[in-house]
Amino acid sequence: MIIVISQPMLFPWVGMLEQIRMADTFVHYPDVQFSKGSFVNRVQIKTSRGMKWLTVPLYSLRLGQKINEVKINNQDDWRDEHLQMLSDAYIDSPYVGEMLNLVESVYAYDYENIGSLSEASVLALCQYFGIDSREKFLSSEKLGIEGSGSRRVLDIVLALGGDTYLTGHGASKYLDHQGFEQAGVRVEYMDYAKVPYAQLHGEFTPYVSALDLVANTGSSGIDFIRPRSTYWKDFLSDKRNRKIPG
Repeated sequence: MIIVISQPMLFPWVGMLEQIRMADTFVHYPDVQFSKGSFVNRVQIKTSRGMKWLTVPLYSLRLGQKINEVKINNQDDWRDEHLQMLSDAYIDSPYVGEMLNLVESVYAYDYENIGSLSEASVLALCQYFGIDSREKFLSSEKLGIEGSGSRRVLDIVLALGGDTYLTGHGASKYLDHQGFEQAGVRVEYMDYAKVPYAQLHGEFTPYVSALDLVANTGSSGIDFIRPRSTYWKDFLSDKRNRKIPG
């Protein structure tokens, strides 16, 4: 059983959808420290004037707060601002209406914290592309597993009966690979496909919100979500040889 554990991300890039598509169980991970500058409350989109950030403003952010403790600043009219930015950026895209409807369906609700909003945005994309039917989505908040770092991640995988942990590249900085192997869990890293598709505003880039895929391809965008992975030893060896950033 393949387990994926990830902090919530606001309308994440296609690479995250590849990861979810491979997972048997996907665990939202909002009860960890919020990192300023992360993708929890912001994501990039392509526009005719270059890359722009969609950012959800936060209220009274304090050092050490967990993601599920960080409140959204609803004094700012960020919902309408995001929708206007998206409408302007993708006005010439064939499925701009479907993309805007998807965003509006997420923004129609009030959320207790930024983690809840970002989780909802992930689920909306999964439902749109039909990759939510096989996966079982859980939240670490409800598992009752304490601890931190690599050990907590392993404990979650074991509690769910996982034999494979699939993760993104950033985990290579802290993951105890040997500890996972000793516990009988295989660690795999994503080998992001980054399949090009018809995209507006210049040269193709995969490093934008998957809303870009929705706007430009519609539901047929599922054909561009092609998950691949590689064994951790091979990944780390390749990372050293090619100097892949963490």
